[in-house]
Amino acid sequence: MASGGVRGSRALGVAAVVAVLIAGCTPAPHPVAQPAPRETPPPVDPVVQYAHDRLSVMTLDEKIRSMIMLNLPGLDAGALGSIADAEGIGGLILMGSNVPDPPEALAGLTPALSTEDGLPLLVAIDQEGGVVRRVSSDTAASAMELRYLDPAAARDAFAARAAMLEGLGVSVNFGIVADVTGDPASFIFDRSMGATAADAAPRVAAAVEGEQGIVLSTLKHFPGHGAAPGDSHSGIPTTAMGLEEWRSTQEGPFQAGIDAGAELVMMGHLQFDAIDPQPASLSPTWVGILRDELGFDGVIVTDDLGMLTDSGRPDLADPGSNAVRAAAAGNTMLLFVHPVDVASIVAAIHAGVDDGHIDPALIDDAAYRLLVMRRTLSGETGRFVHCFEECLSIIE
Repeated sequence: MASGGVRGSRALGVAAVVAVLIAGCTPAPHPVAQPAPRETPPPVDPVVQYAHDRLSVMTLDEKIRSMIMLNLPGLDAGALGSIADAEGIGGLILMGSNVPDPPEALAGLTPALSTEDGLPLLVAIDQEGGVVRRVSSDTAASAMELRYLDPAAARDAFAARAAMLEGLGVSVNFGIVADVTGDPASFIFDRSMGATAADAAPRVAAAVEGEQGIVLSTLKHFPGHGAAPGDSHSGIPTTAMGLEEWRSTQEGPFQAGIDAGAELVMMGHLQFDAIDPQPASLSPTWVGILRDELGFDGVIVTDDLGMLTDSGRPDLADPGSNAVRAAAAGNTMLLFVHPVDVASIVAAIHAGVDDGHIDPALIDDAAYRLLVMRRTLSGETGRFVHCFEECLSIIE
């Protein structure tokens, strides 16, 4: 019995050792992988969502029409709004014939210009102060005065000007001249805030700061009329100035205004032969410099394209051709102050897309930027709801 017990104990001991060895050779179980926590997607900007959704159902012609800003003479705001709605345009510029007497009565007219509350027209005006002002009651300091004052004076003047325009129902001021000249003979001298870029830049930036959050600010006339003799209202000012000289003498105020938050830049009808031998308003080179070098991401609007046809140059005599070139260059909005046949302009641009002269992505980009700007002005944040023919038949 004793010997059997010892053998039994030994057997149990061996078995235990073997079990331990086996256990030591068995890999430990892998931990069960836990699913990675889900990241909460960033909230979608409702204005951006609206713009994407609306753009997706717009026809090419609707996109093109939205890129057009017109002047429609007269004081019948209901009639002007109906025409703008029928034409499908994106904006109206108010000129002298649109400003009643007294100017304060304009506040009762502008609400009727936009027929869609959720996507108001861009209502613009040239209110620089001084020699260029559509609202005569504007007594804030002009550029001619501001060039000799501390930059803070520019902030105060344009804050007062913006508040006045906002009260009149204007949303865009084509009012901040970033052109540089010290030549009293220049047509832009009385409208410029400095004889040098260093003088003008802080005043331009301050003017933008004064308008911020009140009206949309526009810098004009890129790339700078001070570089070229002549008046673009009667011809195409032309200069041999090269890019490096332009950077050192003309660029500064535009860069300062962009950095300060200007939402629009107006392209001028002036020509730098050494950079691009065509007017800047029709130049993809200058639009590229504005976008890529100066970092401007807002709305680029041409100066009045009618000025090109009035210049006397045969190559600029056709309004449709000018519109095609302006759209192909990458301008966001095409401005027409003089009367123009909108249908013919739209047809010309549409044909330019069809024949490859205009990249359709440029049209989409322009229409999208304008949708965002106009929707932001509305203050609404709801989703875009499109009613197709099926639901229209039910409503009717």
